[in-house]
Amino acid sequence: MKHLTLNRLAAATALLTAMIVPAHAQQQGVSKDQLLIGTILDLSGPLAGYGKDLRNGMNLRIAEVNEQGGVHGRKLALRVEDNGYDPKRAVLAAQKLVNQDKVFIMVGMLGAASANAAMPTLAQKNVMNFLPMALAKDMYEPVDKLKFAFVSSYIEQMTRATPRLYKEKNGTKACTLYQDDDYGQEVMKGAEIGLKSINVEFTEHTTYKRGATDFSSQVARLRAANCDFVVLGTVIRETVGAIAESRKLGYNPTFLTSVGAYSDLIPRLGGKGMDGLYSTMVAQVPYEDDASQPLRFWANKYKTAYNESPTVFSTYGYVIIDRLATGLQKNGPNVSTDALAKTLESLKVPSDMFGMPAMNWSPTSHLASSEVRLSQLQNGRWKVVLDYDQMKK
Repeated sequence: MKHLTLNRLAAATALLTAMIVPAHAQQQGVSKDQLLIGTILDLSGPLAGYGKDLRNGMNLRIAEVNEQGGVHGRKLALRVEDNGYDPKRAVLAAQKLVNQDKVFIMVGMLGAASANAAMPTLAQKNVMNFLPMALAKDMYEPVDKLKFAFVSSYIEQMTRATPRLYKEKNGTKACTLYQDDDYGQEVMKGAEIGLKSINVEFTEHTTYKRGATDFSSQVARLRAANCDFVVLGTVIRETVGAIAESRKLGYNPTFLTSVGAYSDLIPRLGGKGMDGLYSTMVAQVPYEDDASQPLRFWANKYKTAYNESPTVFSTYGYVIIDRLATGLQKNGPNVSTDALAKTLESLKVPSDMFGMPAMNWSPTSHLASSEVRLSQLQNGRWKVVLDYDQMKK
């Protein structure tokens, strides 16, 4: 009878072991020598410039990690899908990456509307949405093991920056022009909250549809309302188009936009007329003649790899993969979504050469940093005018 009991115990132990081992081996996107990453970017629509630079930055850091042997012996592999800045296409892209390619994690998804549209597909397969380039509160609230973000939302950034700049510029009438989608509305709402904190309300609201190229009617409304302070919930081409139309009419209010339009593409496309524009930001544009030697070295390394100068979105892509590799390294060789989520909740990363703020997540907050600073275009280059500590005052 004793031998029978021992045999049964041994059989039960063997069965339990057999159940546990395959479960670990079947973790989607993770094999003995590779970890599969997915991303959804705009490579053909209005944010194609951002998407391309994000992809290049990601690939540069992936190449470095893999040259050093990967993470715990696993090489990183990236699968990229183009959504053309269309939420419907983002859903299809997510379905392909999650269900067909079977990626372990989604990183750096571009655009709030697209990221929100893709999230249900990720949730169905327990795939984490890691550091999306979509600065909406939905990316980290409510706290969820599948949502980890790295910089504060457009709402929070604009809430802090707008009243400060409005008072500094002695504004008398605040107005807004914004893209009629999640992104534009968050920029507008943040600015509205900030202005109300100093007892100011928008005199005029005007919008445009995603992909618009003509802003004559919107600018005419702002000018007719005598707005001397204009919050732009715009991205690259729309920022250039709106300001260019204003300059053509001799209309020169203070323009403030969000980190979504903080790009060296603005002066490259719009020229001298873009000077004076303010923007919230975190990482700085990596100029090749920057005073920082590490940043100059990195910028030249990027240019050697891609035969073009890096942009701030190149740095974002690089940072996203760097933070993922750091988290995976701390996690250890037994990788799973649940394990990585717990690891990230205790991870702390210092500020870096790009000027990104120090980052840390916790069990009660999946936003790595709420820090923000302010830059202005001066002679075709972005210059920090209020740093992190100054924005707290």
